[in-house]
Amino acid sequence: MPHRVAVLSDIHGVLPALEAVLAEPEVRAADRIVLTGDIAAGPQPAEVLDLLTGLGERALWLAGNADRELLARRRPSGPAGDAPPITSWAAAQLREDHLDLLASLPPSLTLTLPGLGEVLFCHATPRDDAEIVLVDSRLDRWREVFADVAPGVSAVVCGNTHMPYVRLALGRLVINPGSVGMPYGRPGAHWALLGPGADLRRTAYDVEAAAARVASDSAYPDAAAWADTYLRAPATDARALEVFGPMDGRTQAP
Repeated sequence: MPHRVAVLSDIHGVLPALEAVLAEPEVRAADRIVLTGDIAAGPQPAEVLDLLTGLGERALWLAGNADRELLARRRPSGPAGDAPPITSWAAAQLREDHLDLLASLPPSLTLTLPGLGEVLFCHATPRDDAEIVLVDSRLDRWREVFADVAPGVSAVVCGNTHMPYVRLALGRLVINPGSVGMPYGRPGAHWALLGPGADLRRTAYDVEAAAARVASDSAYPDAAAWADTYLRAPATDARALEVFGPMDGRTQAP
């Protein structure tokens, strides 16, 4: 049974941010590193996947909606759907082994951790890789998304919205580690450390140097503008909640 688990979510193909988090002493010492999806859809997709595969069995991978969208553009099984322009570009950069990896990823996993009990890890919600739940989502919403969760699960870890929070919902602890590569709310690479508690962490790194590196190293045509938007000037938490709020099914104030 692992004792300490580092959770990295929503890396979105940003290599300097990922390198900064992996250099953290507590991440290096963690028994497992759980990757909760949206790993490669960004300006350095192949580089991020190659670095993470080097972690070997310490890394436990989950698929997110952006990973699914990458795969759909290279191995379509139906309509690919809408996605940001960078998704099609990133998909074209991936090798066949990258695609095989993404195709193999499960939507969720469970681990038993000291102090937390049985923990369910997923990308967005336990039932949907793109569903929105927020720190202020009403309890009826949580009741919906927990409907098929086993009674023994005492904590749920989810990403997707790029905003870190810890809250109690219907007796279960909910942990969102935030985003490593595309943070909303404040700069830095956000992640979480689990066991025996649930600690939200933020790795500060040289954002200016990272943005310049992304702009120079990535072949994405709009890499400089992308880095400026998501690394130098991330959306505020207020703006993100304003945009995401209607997507959690709310019809009244929380």
